[in-house]
Amino acid sequence: MEAVLAIAIGVLTSSGVYLLLRPRTFQVIMGLTLISYAVNLFIFSMGRLKVDSEPVLVPGVIATLANTADPMPQALVLTAIVIGFAMTALFLVVMLASRGLTGTDHVDGTERSEVPE
Repeated sequence: MEAVLAIAIGVLTSSGVYLLLRPRTFQVIMGLTLISYAVNLFIFSMGRLKVDSEPVLVPGVIATLANTADPMPQALVLTAIVIGFAMTALFLVVMLASRGLTGTDHVDGTERSEVPE
């Protein structure tokens, strides 16, 4: 299970970095989103991968880390998801405004054919 999670984090990170280096703004936004997903998975994995453990205290079960899941990474990831969604919406609005003002969706504001060689 740990290997699958590590591979998923690596694929998300590498895809995000690749998209960050693209010239169009929508690809940059998608790259930032993929990197935020990778960071969320990484934070979530720091709370130990434990299957069938109780997230809260249950009567009759001793409250130790061996019997319960760590709630802190879950809370951090939930907060990061909400913040990431808001930032993606903000980036999309800024991208649309930039496209309306410049007439292009390239990060630097110029098309490739307009760049002097």
